[in-house]
Amino acid sequence: MSAVPPPSSTPQQPLEPLELPQLGAEIDEPCLRADAARNRARLLEAAALLVAERGADGLTMEAVAAAAQVGKGTVFRRFGDRTGLLTALLDHSEKKFQAAFLSGPPPLGPGAPPAERLRAFGIAMLRRTADELELQLAAEPCADRRFTSPPRRVLHHHVTLLLR
Repeated sequence: MSAVPPPSSTPQQPLEPLELPQLGAEIDEPCLRADAARNRARLLEAAALLVAERGADGLTMEAVAAAAQVGKGTVFRRFGDRTGLLTALLDHSEKKFQAAFLSGPPPLGPGAPPAERLRAFGIAMLRRTADELELQLAAEPCADRRFTSPPRRVLHHHVTLLLR
């Protein structure tokens, strides 16, 4: 039994590109009927206006239902609970941000050197966090899950890819 020792200096293998998890793959809704899509859009618009006026802490399902002129049950059926509603509000913003850094113009999007992209990403991330901090904190189900949600995993993988 003779084992061949490994070579003393192995050439570095190129790193495999990371596959980014798809945001919302498990939470996106299937194709909605036209009236359901309109109701969802009205509910989100009403919720966004209420958050702008009262802050995320002042958002209630009852207030959203009244502002959208639907029954409270409609809001609960569509979003489940207040956290689901807040999460849906953030979802649109997150999808726009992901589109910007995955396929938008440089330096945030592809086409710029990784160091420039990383700097642009950091600035955009800080700006977005500052703008939406109250909403982001209110939408968190609990602090220990802060960095394990699909959107956070996408951001983590993007930074890891740029650093590689």
